Amino acid sequence: MGLDQVLLLGSVVLLVAVGAARLGSRLGLPSLILFLCLGAGLQFFVEFDNAELAHSLGFAALVLILAEGGYTTRWTEIRGALPAAVMLATVGVGISVATVAAFAHFVLGLAPTTAVLLGAIMSPTDAAAIFSVLRKVPLPARLRAVIEAESGFNDAPIVLLVATATEWALGRGTHDNPGVMVGMIVLELVGGVLLGAALGWLGVRALRSIALPASGLYPLAGLGWAVMSYGLGSMLHLSGFAAVYVTAFVLGNGQLPHRHATRSFAEGVGWVAQIGLFVMLGMLSEPLRESPWSIFVGIAVGAFLTFVARPLSVMACLTIFRVPWRDQAFVSWAGLRGAVPIIMATVPLAARAPDAIALFDIVFAFVIVFTLVQSPTLPWVARKLRVSTGEDSTDVEFEFAPLDTIKADMMQVHVASGSRLHGVTIRELRLPKNSVVSLIVRDGEPFTPKPDQIVRSGDDLLIVTNGTDRRRVEARLRSISHGGRLGGWLPGE
Repeated sequence: MGLDQVLLLGSVVLLVAVGAARLGSRLGLPSLILFLCLGAGLQFFVEFDNAELAHSLGFAALVLILAEGGYTTRWTEIRGALPAAVMLATVGVGISVATVAAFAHFVLGLAPTTAVLLGAIMSPTDAAAIFSVLRKVPLPARLRAVIEAESGFNDAPIVLLVATATEWALGRGTHDNPGVMVGMIVLELVGGVLLGAALGWLGVRALRSIALPASGLYPLAGLGWAVMSYGLGSMLHLSGFAAVYVTAFVLGNGQLPHRHATRSFAEGVGWVAQIGLFVMLGMLSEPLRESPWSIFVGIAVGAFLTFVARPLSVMACLTIFRVPWRDQAFVSWAGLRGAVPIIMATVPLAARAPDAIALFDIVFAFVIVFTLVQSPTLPWVARKLRVSTGEDSTDVEFEFAPLDTIKADMMQVHVASGSRLHGVTIRELRLPKNSVVSLIVRDGEPFTPKPDQIVRSGDDLLIVTNGTDRRRVEARLRSISHGGRLGGWLPGE
């Protein structure tokens, strides 16, 4: 195909994928299912069977998806959930891998190395699937944070584990010394987290101190800095996936100039990465090659993972944090799998490990079936378990720009649907003395509010504040968004 044909086909696929994302949102499905089907349909027009290229492009897309996840995760939500999420992403994943491998070997009769490899590939939850589905389900912030943070962190140990298990399947590696493998995984994971935190800290200070000639350069610089952390981590033999997620997380919570635009840019790049990734993986699959045995094994192992291994790992990790059993049950059911298991399946495929093609088919069947089962039922399960009333508040969105001449900041605050800022008057915001709501934009029409003006969902508030009071203003508005007009006065608000 010539360049003109490639651009034409690529633009058509992109537009169809955007429409599929809208359809998936209305049906409550992760868009990955529709993207995979789109890729499978493209096999009739474009031949693609390069597992090595798919592996490389898949990892590159996963870097961008993790960067988007880090940028859109708020420290205020994740702070209390971080220990539980890290426990799920490490110990929980280890329990799932061990139990799934035991089931695959002793019940289904797979070879030990193949069983371990299958357990490692299928155990991680997928950040792209969880971010695209879970943020549309009204949930308590802490519960959502546990699930999202787990999906962001568990890719790092799984990449190392799958690489090691692939070496085992090829007859190489530390076959008789699993302690060495565990030690290497822990060391690389901790090193990646520390590297990401350090680079994120440096990035915040660099971007805040340098005046770039155009506002559009800030999103580019922010995303480039996060991707750089992945490359540097890999060169230092640390976990690049942990580094990129933590770097983006620190940058996204670092009060960067044009932070909202940077987050929006990261989300857009994340969508492009997801579309390209899933369409490519759909092209790599061969549905007509799927044997009844592969489908049966995929469903059998998926059922064991979903109803036995995952609940067991969640219970073992969250009980020590005194998480209620209803929350544990929802965390277990919300552990969606998506692109990550399929990407991991390309590792042994690219290395030409024994049974690699069968493993890929098994994983592909598992992802399709259980994504269709779990994703649409999440809101219903949340209501049945009473972890959500369907009316949990959503957070407000902040954007700020420095006003250097008067040493102040102008903040743009978007009142999201479901925020308890709805119905509160300007007077009841009780902002600091030197902060004022100068303008409200409602339905595209700006007006100057009076003290008794009522804030409505969908409003954009323009607030001018003393630079030193900006954090107090943010904290005040967040407390009202979650607790209503008495937020900040009630216990726990």
